[in-house]
Amino acid sequence: MSLETASDEIKLAVDLIQLLEENQVPTTTVLAALDIVQRDYLQKQAAEGAN
Repeated sequence: MSLETASDEIKLAVDLIQLLEENQVPTTTVLAALDIVQRDYLQKQAAEGAN
């Protein structure tokens, strides 16, 4: 499967991985930041569902 036909989630994941690797962000920092992002987006999703 080529990236052109991949789902939006895969494309975003590849872009994020590339950005983080190019900037040599430490793994522990990446994982901690992803936890924060996930919590934030779960709250956003819950708020959107309440509307």
